[in-house]
Amino acid sequence: MTDRIVLREEALEASYVPESLPHREAELKLLRDRFAQAATGKRGWSQLLTGGIGSGKTVMAQKLQRELASARYGNYRTLYVNCWRRNSDRTVLLELLKGVGYPLPDRGYSLPEMVDTLEAGLRRVEGNLLVILDEVTSLFRQGTRLVYLLTRGPEVGLGRLSLLLIAPQDVLPLLDPATRSGFGVTHRLHLPPYSLEALTDILLARGEAALRPGSLSPDVATQIARVAAPQSDARLALELLEGAARRAEQRGGSEIGAEDVRWAKASLYPTFTEGKLEGLSPHALLVLLALARTLKSPGSWVGLDRVRSTYATVAEEFGTQAQSRVTFWRTVKALEREGLVNVDPQGPGQAAKVSQDEMPVSLLELVLQERLGRAGPRLS
Repeated sequence: MTDRIVLREEALEASYVPESLPHREAELKLLRDRFAQAATGKRGWSQLLTGGIGSGKTVMAQKLQRELASARYGNYRTLYVNCWRRNSDRTVLLELLKGVGYPLPDRGYSLPEMVDTLEAGLRRVEGNLLVILDEVTSLFRQGTRLVYLLTRGPEVGLGRLSLLLIAPQDVLPLLDPATRSGFGVTHRLHLPPYSLEALTDILLARGEAALRPGSLSPDVATQIARVAAPQSDARLALELLEGAARRAEQRGGSEIGAEDVRWAKASLYPTFTEGKLEGLSPHALLVLLALARTLKSPGSWVGLDRVRSTYATVAEEFGTQAQSRVTFWRTVKALEREGLVNVDPQGPGQAAKVSQDEMPVSLLELVLQERLGRAGPRLS
């Protein structure tokens, strides 16, 4: 076996905090500046950060936490609570009390007593304090009053305290009017979904940090991003990258190939089943078989003309007349609508390209050959 491809496993984990955040630097700067200005003005700041799964919310909060800890941006001390696990005012307060050095038992104290104890603990915190409540939706669904208290720190005796709420969607409709009033337009930030290009850049950056130099090509990074793009999920993309890298290591490869990505996709997130082939015409199956054979060459895309040439050979092999160019193109587009292939039409004067990322082409070829039946009757 060749040397390992994965050199730093932690750099492929969703919890890893990279040196830079591709396509999130502008949002990070905006948050950093808002909290830094609040520290300069000796006041608190309440911020709501939303975005879909895998949009970078948590890693951005972790990166923000590290940067705000410097004297340049306010010398913040941070208390972090994941509200998916701690989904009531009581359990969140218990975590915050631990963070300020005033731990209390789970029972025996009322909420007002716990808030009074938190007030005493916060008096011991020098400088600026940032409370991060992640996955906060579950807390709001319990009818929280704690968030209101945290947004009104000076008024309720909790001092100069800043708050960052993180949720996958807008939680303002779940808030009571008094709490909602603390989150005006400038106090809300939504992270848009990652584009294909953004996911590719993220993968290349993580690959540079985690993998052996030269083992991840831009073409393969784009292929992985293409699989994750429908969900705009960077976590999914990173899982696929690690799975493909492990597959490449197992086969003794020196770099990750397109087939490694297909193996990772099929093993981690299988969506291709033989049932998808049931309703396809014989010629659609022949086109898929031609594509599988053509994709054995390096690269995740192949020219449509090459696929059509291979298709003509496959049709002859199975004793049937190949479709015309126009009908062949219609068959390819029908396969695209079924989610079985990807088609890149290219620009004017350029031949279209086609790919298939759902299943290893070596396995797809075997499945199709069995279904078409080499020993069966000739196709009509």
